[in-house]
Amino acid sequence: MLRLVLARPAGAPLAILCLGAHADDIEIGAGGALLTLLARHPGSQVRWVVFSASHERAAEAQSSARAFLAGAGDSRVDVHDFRDGFFPAESLRLKEQFETLKAETAPDLIFTHVRPDHHQDHRTLAELTANTWRDHLVLGYEIPKYDPDFGNPNLFVPLDPEVASRKTDLLMAHFASQRQRRWFVPETFAALMRVRGLQAAAPSGLAEGFYAVKLWL
Repeated sequence: MLRLVLARPAGAPLAILCLGAHADDIEIGAGGALLTLLARHPGSQVRWVVFSASHERAAEAQSSARAFLAGAGDSRVDVHDFRDGFFPAESLRLKEQFETLKAETAPDLIFTHVRPDHHQDHRTLAELTANTWRDHLVLGYEIPKYDPDFGNPNLFVPLDPEVASRKTDLLMAHFASQRQRRWFVPETFAALMRVRGLQAAAPSGLAEGFYAVKLWL
């Protein structure tokens, strides 16, 4: 498979913006890629924004983000309390938050939800991302759930086995409130990484899949 590389020298720091509708979305969708990039690009700056989390979920979001960003040179974590499931009705306030982020950040890479996602909150953030950052490298990540919305990613990040294990371990350690959900088990996350690893022909057999709308070669 032909490889593409970021337009930064090996080891040069990156500016990364991570956007998630809910407390565990970024970790599930892009946790392995983030761990990999932070190891390859020491000193990278990360802005991590969760839009819906309150009470216990907010504390989980903060602790998990700190663990995933331990290798970052600098990071900022923002956790908002937009109402879960009602993002389309919160479009004005959400748009204002995105305009603030646009003024405060200059990301090299943005991780966000993918636009065909059937969850209304995920889809709203994906659309706002596309409208706000029109000339950036935006990678849409996928979230396993009941809705039949899985597609075929066109960009893959191969993962070392240690990275894949760390991603799953951190998810299980920091999101105790989700453990009662039947799908929130290590096997779910491992299975998805295994399938994407197969599609990517990853040397380890493990990968995360993303959707890139526009790329320069």
